[in-house]
Amino acid sequence: MEFLQDANFWIGLLKIIWINIILSGDNAVVIALAARSLPPHQQKRAILFGSGAAVVLRVALTVVAAKLLELSFLQIVGGVLLLWIGVQLLSEDEEDEGEGKQVGGLMAAVRTILIADLVMSLDNVIAVAAAAQGSLVLLVLGLAISIPLVVFGSSLMIHLMERFPIIVTLGAALIGWVGGETIMNDNVLKPILAGQPWLHYAAAALGAILVVLLGRSLQKRGHTAT
Repeated sequence: MEFLQDANFWIGLLKIIWINIILSGDNAVVIALAARSLPPHQQKRAILFGSGAAVVLRVALTVVAAKLLELSFLQIVGGVLLLWIGVQLLSEDEEDEGEGKQVGGLMAAVRTILIADLVMSLDNVIAVAAAAQGSLVLLVLGLAISIPLVVFGSSLMIHLMERFPIIVTLGAALIGWVGGETIMNDNVLKPILAGQPWLHYAAAALGAILVVLLGRSLQKRGHTAT
């Protein structure tokens, strides 16, 4: 327990917590969007399970993240997956909450949270790993302390979404934005991006617009079918 007396340990811990506060905003939005259509008692479980599992996933991912980011086409696949998740979350009909949806809804929400967090965390865990400086104890402790922050943020987002439905659309657009950014960050596209840096923002904006348009279109089609 000597590390508890080391000032560098506490400085590193504060760095990790601060990094997670800054970088977990989009993750809280994903969790809130995935859980918003569940019954209240299942919302809390989805947030807890999703947040806890996401943190465990981040710890494991940190070990291999640097190598994964070197693989070509990985971030393109991940970005497309994020776009698909954004469209699916926006197209869900909140009013259509049958018994079948409630039965499988919790696990579906947790699965969505994990997949989205896996893709969105690739870049994030690099910053966390740098702050941890090879200390697994520091990494695990810092991420564990961050769980309540993500849980609180997700719960707050769900309440805001209930009061202001426009936030659902903005949240889906954020996922689309991150999806577009993720695609452009792939190693294959870096030479193109180096000569045309504006493409980074163009791809992000296009991703946001695409998610909103497709999500709304599928939502309207669902209303028409019913």
